[in-house]
Amino acid sequence: MSREMTAAVLYGKEDLRLEQVDVPRPAAGELLVRVEAALTCGTDLKVYRRGYHAMMLKPPIPFGHELAGVVEEVGAGVAAFRVGDRVVALNSAPCDACFFCTHGQQNLCEDLLFNNGTYAEFIRIPARIVEKNTLRIPDGVLFEHAALTEPLACVVRGLEESGAKAGDTMVVIGAGPIGLMFMDVARSAGVRVIAVVKRADQVETARLFGAAEVVRLDEVEDVIAATRALTPAGRGADVVIEAVATPMTWEWAVEMVRKGGVVNFFGGPPSGTKVGLDTNRLHYGDITLKASFHHTPATCRTAFELVTSGKLKCAEYITGRVGLDAVPAVFARMMTRNGSSREIKTAVFPHGVPAEVTR
Repeated sequence: MSREMTAAVLYGKEDLRLEQVDVPRPAAGELLVRVEAALTCGTDLKVYRRGYHAMMLKPPIPFGHELAGVVEEVGAGVAAFRVGDRVVALNSAPCDACFFCTHGQQNLCEDLLFNNGTYAEFIRIPARIVEKNTLRIPDGVLFEHAALTEPLACVVRGLEESGAKAGDTMVVIGAGPIGLMFMDVARSAGVRVIAVVKRADQVETARLFGAAEVVRLDEVEDVIAATRALTPAGRGADVVIEAVATPMTWEWAVEMVRKGGVVNFFGGPPSGTKVGLDTNRLHYGDITLKASFHHTPATCRTAFELVTSGKLKCAEYITGRVGLDAVPAVFARMMTRNGSSREIKTAVFPHGVPAEVTR
């Protein structure tokens, strides 16, 4: 006889519903995980706003992709995990057999397997993710902190692709959760960070996560000039990370980097978006342009080590804690927030907010 659970299901644009659905049963090689903490994410908000994600999900479908939990059931043939293990299960796993996987680009896997449905009491973890991208959480690490692994893994890959090293100057455009993670990881690596932010409330937050200098858009006439003025000799930053996803900020990034520097277009604008770049500056300035998408098993493990080692400001990312019943309202609020308070990530606890993390 099947059990039922509560889950948030996305039906389309801004249409997120709580429903009673069957608790999935793990097949061979799979796990059933009791979700202890799931986190809101900018990607989830983008999907909620658009009603779909071409690669990750098509509605109606269980929603959410950042989680940590406890193994509830173990499918046949699983030897690496047992009931009661505390785990992070990533939201995807590559095939390791296609052209891109065999050329060191697992994030571009032609058969990248995604998994969604973390805003629920339980989630089934497919065998490939169990094998390649499920990690055991050390004792003493909070579930809500461990769940930061997935977005952080994307940031780690972006930073690695940018080649930033200790002593470099990096500009991060944007102070959403991803921009803040770039600041945090860069700070921990000895990189000097200049943050470019939009709102007054983001100034203090950017400094909290490691920005040495902050440029606020409404306080300067020329954001490019103001940012370059904070770099050594005004020559521009060694690395610029674009984490806003608009044509304007993509163009700013190219103007803020020094000759011979690297720009990482991390923010992904909608399909069909075009930008205008100064080809003379790119060519004669010997500027490298990169774009980073998703993560790899290796960067997932690097991110997990950063989280579990205490090197990052994990507690500061969690600015709200709610039960599962509040998820639709949380996303509706995220669509209309006005920046009057610091809001980064909300932790969702499907089985009730634990007393030890209640504030």
